[in-house]
Amino acid sequence: MAARWFRALAAAPLALGLTLGSGLAAHALVPYTYVPRNEALEGAGLGLAQAAARLLQMGQAEDAARLAALSTQLLPNDPRSWVLLAEAELRSKNSKQAAVALARAKQLDPKNAGIWFAEGSLALRDNHPKQAIDLLRRGLELEKNNAGAYFDLGNAQILLGQSAQALKSFERASALRKDFWEALNNQSIVLYERGQVKEAIHRWRQVLRLKPTASEPTLALAAALLADNAGAANEAINLATRALDGDPNYVLPSFQQEQLWGAKLRAATARLLSRNELRTVVERAQANAGPSQNEE
Repeated sequence: MAARWFRALAAAPLALGLTLGSGLAAHALVPYTYVPRNEALEGAGLGLAQAAARLLQMGQAEDAARLAALSTQLLPNDPRSWVLLAEAELRSKNSKQAAVALARAKQLDPKNAGIWFAEGSLALRDNHPKQAIDLLRRGLELEKNNAGAYFDLGNAQILLGQSAQALKSFERASALRKDFWEALNNQSIVLYERGQVKEAIHRWRQVLRLKPTASEPTLALAAALLADNAGAANEAINLATRALDGDPNYVLPSFQQEQLWGAKLRAATARLLSRNELRTVVERAQANAGPSQNEE
């Protein structure tokens, strides 16, 4: 109802004619522009925000950003509209606009931990890990049991070479959310680089019990198995085939590095993928690898 009212209002101002009395000409008009009450503006803004949220769910980020921007104009002091705009801009790959929206949301609601977490994630995405750590820790002071924030914190710590701290952060994330396979996977990545190969293998196997179709832990486990035990070649080859068929991007060392794989794991993977038994699989993955193949 509110959104329909807003569209009618936006289409044209309302002008009404009033007769001024029997002594005046019948065609005398007093035009005026209808100024909606604050309640009506708020209803329109909320309607736009709801529509923007629905568009985001449908993957239409750019259209959502336009509606969310209108919502912030009608609800300039509502942090929810600004957070919604930030999310839409982020999904539209407009990180600068997203940062501006988040900054405004934080001004309005500085005790909202989610806003600090979102800023931390954005800083991490923009390759500012130290800034990300500061923002995430501030958010965790307000909400200490957020698994996603600990996961982002661990990723930032990896980028800064703080492997011990990163491992603790990932373990905290897993403790808070038992099905958080990504956090368990990253524990293994850290452990492998620290030389704790058998424990890394053990945790990668746990990951695959949670998410059997995940390509990243499948390929990492294959590389680790072959490096640790030459007798595991058959299992490693089968795992590698399944992983690359699922997400061919993992054939690329550059993509592995983007996923925070360390030098040791990338080297073990290179040795695995150089085996003659995987030649056809590797060539197929190289042909299919590309930016649209990111794993869900």
